[in-house]
Amino acid sequence: MTDDVHRGSDPTLRHRIAQATVTLTREDGTPQADAEVVVEQVRHRFGFGNIGFDFLGLANGETDDAPRNVFGGASATQAENLVDLWFELFNTATLPFYWGGFEPERGRPDTIRLRRTAEWFVERGAAVKGHPLVWHTMAPDWLRDVPTDEVEEVQRARIRREVGDFRHVISSWDAINEVVIMPVFSNEPKRNAITRLCWERGRIATVRLAFEEARAADPGATLLLNDFNLGSAYECLIEGLLEAGVRIDALGLQTHMHQGYWGEERTLETIERFARFGLPLHFTESTLLSGDLMPPEIVDLNDYQVPEWPSTPEGEERQAEEIVRHYRTLVSHPAVEAVTYWGLTDAGAWLGAPVGFVRADGTPKPSYHALRALVKGDWWLSPTTTRTDASGQLRLTGWLGDYRVTAGGLTADVELGTAGLSTVAAVLRPV
Repeated sequence: MTDDVHRGSDPTLRHRIAQATVTLTREDGTPQADAEVVVEQVRHRFGFGNIGFDFLGLANGETDDAPRNVFGGASATQAENLVDLWFELFNTATLPFYWGGFEPERGRPDTIRLRRTAEWFVERGAAVKGHPLVWHTMAPDWLRDVPTDEVEEVQRARIRREVGDFRHVISSWDAINEVVIMPVFSNEPKRNAITRLCWERGRIATVRLAFEEARAADPGATLLLNDFNLGSAYECLIEGLLEAGVRIDALGLQTHMHQGYWGEERTLETIERFARFGLPLHFTESTLLSGDLMPPEIVDLNDYQVPEWPSTPEGEERQAEEIVRHYRTLVSHPAVEAVTYWGLTDAGAWLGAPVGFVRADGTPKPSYHALRALVKGDWWLSPTTTRTDASGQLRLTGWLGDYRVTAGGLTADVELGTAGLSTVAAVLRPV
């Protein structure tokens, strides 16, 4: 591998670590001098994400007898057994806003259930992302015969409604999904309305409307452009959007590796090609299999249909090794801000593929333990006892993120937000 490929990566992960001088004071301003304190990490700044589809029923108090949600996922009983596994590893949940499933009947969106689910995650300390606001696949059937001008009007209103309704619980959105293929997508006799809209308006205009409406509804939200096409067509689209003045907060890169792990060289080369735009990169949909790989001649992953796709002992060992390599590679590059894995469990997994960290019977695979050893082991500061000096200061070296400092019956929250040397002030308050 060449120096050009490697120029942004850093296996030492210095860009993920802060060396902070923390000054602790009491509420009256006096320093917490020469005191024993315990420091513990409570959250990573890096986004370790997974989909939250499995928890819609559980968050809404539904039972296994209730109709299964249209987005797939585990049953309510299965979900109860997945809660601790999910929150032990992940801090960002992606929730489904596929228009056809979210609003199958015009004017009757599934807002209440999705909002309860988003609040359920936020209450447990996770950030929430909505996926997606605009997408040609799973567009509602009732929109199919609507004239294009009205399609645009209804699409704009849908964006404003969802982003506005979830403004205080969803902090980021895939504003638009898979635009490269959007205007030419066809797997039906009659084009869906969003494909028609993008064909007639053009890609740049369609992306612009998605970002402008979402930005107006929530100026503080992080808005992503997301795609599975990671070739030159996506790069050209990004260049055109930036030249047209469309403000994009982050680029989403899908990496469903159903046909085998890419390897470090290809992954880093991909990161470098998109890092050149100067935007944060989010690996939005990552998967690695713990069973037989999909044949290499399959072009559209949706075309591979098999009656059974089991996880195997050999595949699970391979998946565990590749998960470690994949996450280490992504975290090594400072342009990458987040990675969302597309499924915790094999139960109800996309295409029935054995992609999860947890088997369909609820038991963790080796990949779960391997990733946990990174996220809560190598990349985590265990509770540490130390002392402040005469000025109430202590030295804290840790991964970027949120920490809690306790001294007797007092506690303070500390954020390490800048890599390298920094100074932080924190006020201790009663627990």
